[in-house]
Amino acid sequence: MRKGISLISLLVVCGLWSMPKAVHAQALIPHTLQLDAARLERQGLALAQEAAQLGQFQQYELALPRARLASQLAPLNDKVWFLLGGLQLQAKNYDAAIASLNRAKTINPKNADVLFAIGSANFQQKKYQAAIENYQAGLKLKPNEADSLFDLGNAYYMVGRLSDAIAQYDKAVAQDKKFWPAINNIGLINYEQGNVDAAIKRWQAAVTIDKQAAEPLLALAVALYTKGDRQQGLTLGETALRIDPRYADVDFLKENLWGSRLLADTQKFLELPRIQAALEQRPTAPASRQQN
Repeated sequence: MRKGISLISLLVVCGLWSMPKAVHAQALIPHTLQLDAARLERQGLALAQEAAQLGQFQQYELALPRARLASQLAPLNDKVWFLLGGLQLQAKNYDAAIASLNRAKTINPKNADVLFAIGSANFQQKKYQAAIENYQAGLKLKPNEADSLFDLGNAYYMVGRLSDAIAQYDKAVAQDKKFWPAINNIGLINYEQGNVDAAIKRWQAAVTIDKQAAEPLLALAVALYTKGDRQQGLTLGETALRIDPRYADVDFLKENLWGSRLLADTQKFLELPRIQAALEQRPTAPASRQQN
């Protein structure tokens, strides 16, 4: 089996571990190692910084060992545990992420970002009630975080609390007028509730904010086509799929919280000859990231 670098190994490399020395011809005298805790913590923080930089480039295989070692060298630093938990979360190792994040929470219960990250891990595990509780706890500490208000709205959405979801999306937009994902998701709820005109207005508003936002553009295209505005619907649909062809994947749409009514209409839309022709010309790599 392969083991990660041990603390002793690191100390040897860094010159912190000294071997016993002989004094003249006498027997070896036992040597008591005095570890410099402050120096070890500085080394841990330096490793954490390296891990964070690697994580920015999604090099998790390189980042995670550094972050784990950093947590051993600086075990009382909540930011190091938060970094480790965040990297584990990005690597989809949710149980390990929650364990690391809980260590950070124990050290600093007032770190709202840790609570938000635990909520995100809960959400990914489909533990939506736990996600709601952690998002709510974080928002008590940082009530104006648009991203976390949006995340709480998504958790409410998943448990069917649609009015609560809309309320959180509205709060997110109140904090950031250009936060189109929240506007988009209100449109998703409107459409499932049969209020197509309201959904169209939301998606039009989202596209006005970001003309390269493929999700509201495709949703708008489907809604317009289904209502009878076929030419505009087809044109917008072609544009959306050129921007990000992942939205032609129904499973991807489900991940982005598209409901059954919109999915059914979208599947019909994607089968249209013009849309099929547009998909055949799609690029091999997506142009933008998932928003929900």
